[in-house]
Amino acid sequence: MATPVKKDKEKTGFYREDYDKGNAKPRLSDTSGLSGPTKAAIVMVALGSDASSQIFKNLDETDVERLSTEIARLQNVSPQVREAVLEEFHNLAIAHQYVTQGGLEYAREILETALGPRKAKEILEKVQQTIRTTGFNLLENVDPKQIVNFIQKEHPQTIALLLAHMEPKNAAPIVSALPQELQVDVATRIATMESISPETLDQVEEVLVSQIKSLFGGDVSEIGGVKAVAEMLNSVDRGAEKNILGNLERENPELATEIKNLMFVFEDVLLLDDRSMQRVLKEVDTKDLSIALKGASEELQEKFFRNMSSRAAEMIREDMEYMGPIRLKDVEEVQQRIVDVVRRLEEDGEIIISGRGGEDDIVV
Repeated sequence: MATPVKKDKEKTGFYREDYDKGNAKPRLSDTSGLSGPTKAAIVMVALGSDASSQIFKNLDETDVERLSTEIARLQNVSPQVREAVLEEFHNLAIAHQYVTQGGLEYAREILETALGPRKAKEILEKVQQTIRTTGFNLLENVDPKQIVNFIQKEHPQTIALLLAHMEPKNAAPIVSALPQELQVDVATRIATMESISPETLDQVEEVLVSQIKSLFGGDVSEIGGVKAVAEMLNSVDRGAEKNILGNLERENPELATEIKNLMFVFEDVLLLDDRSMQRVLKEVDTKDLSIALKGASEELQEKFFRNMSSRAAEMIREDMEYMGPIRLKDVEEVQQRIVDVVRRLEEDGEIIISGRGGEDDIVV
């Protein structure tokens, strides 16, 4: 049996043997569900009491109380989670420093060189989020029904601005609860929204969040856009989605198409159950499938292969192997054709895409 490794609790906040005891509580092992305050608490514990006490001296009473509560709530945090949180904290701190020294482009150039484009983009998106206005985000903890009652008499542009600052999953129930004619107007405004000046944001926040104490500021914010609407519509109920897209298709077909293309991407085929998957395969050309899967993840490839005969799967694997390099543009074009098939079948009620809004809808 492996000997438990004892670590200095003053530095880490945890003993290794705490994890090995049979009566230990389930430990955290995944950072995806951790809130910002929880991550901050993990960092504070990892820093140790001396460093943490110095940080507390620079926080206001409300933050100290909230952070202390989060620290008290921490139970068993795995070493993997602690390391992941500390790495994220370190990367964000360094990125903030680069942004301060030379701006966003300077930070991007350095981070891409050090970490690669994908990781750099991920970090900078988080940095930008902390730089941007945060007053609106406080409303995400408010009951959507209360927000609807509060904002539905506001100008549609004001409502669009508010929703564009919220997480799509939190904005979705608000969109669904708005009157149908207002849904379309607001969705259009979010999709076509561009840069908003700090002065405008301040004015809107003063009206909408006057009862919530918050610090509001930052540079011009890039918010809204087609992607924001697509993500929002992915979470609203089917009635609201059809209403908004139906009206947009009549008033602005190009915008509607752009939104629909982002609502369901090829990788989302993983959301289909096996029965729906088999229905889709009946509509897809074998040659298209070989090209589409050329640029797909292994998990998605197996999803397709699992729902066809072993002979058909083997033929497609051989086609992919001997096909040679294919332009990314061509792969994405074929993948989009398959996505169009999926959306058409869903609209006709022939398949179900799990994880969508409107869980009460039943397709027989």
